[in-house]
Amino acid sequence: MQVKIINTSRHALPAYATEAAAGMDLRANLSEPVTLKPLERRLIPTGLFIELPVGYEAQIRPRSGLALKHGITVLNSPGTIDADYRGEIGVILVNLSDTDFVVADGERICQMVIARHEQAEWVEVTELAASERGAGGFGHTGKQ
Repeated sequence: MQVKIINTSRHALPAYATEAAAGMDLRANLSEPVTLKPLERRLIPTGLFIELPVGYEAQIRPRSGLALKHGITVLNSPGTIDADYRGEIGVILVNLSDTDFVVADGERICQMVIARHEQAEWVEVTELAASERGAGGFGHTGKQ
């Protein structure tokens, strides 16, 4: 599928790292490095603007290496970019570690996955069909 994109950053367009990759890394577009203190969150610009087809969303997800090695994650994970949004893609990063983390210009800060979605049409009823699970939730099946 083709997606229209405007790139105002100094970096190459996002690309899939392998043939089977689901996500593309997005890079920070910064005039100077940003230091994230422990438990601090910041909106990091990417310099990217996209126009998705209706029926698709872009999901913004953490990078596993940043999460494991540095405790850096995407706060509203996954973040959703709707098909009618035309503003700059910004990424809300949070530092869950106990040490400062410096985000440098061009650093790969998250992944973006383009996904198809449906819109629901509600049908109000007075009861729902029975199922084996029923209303059980929140760990009701135990640890095994």
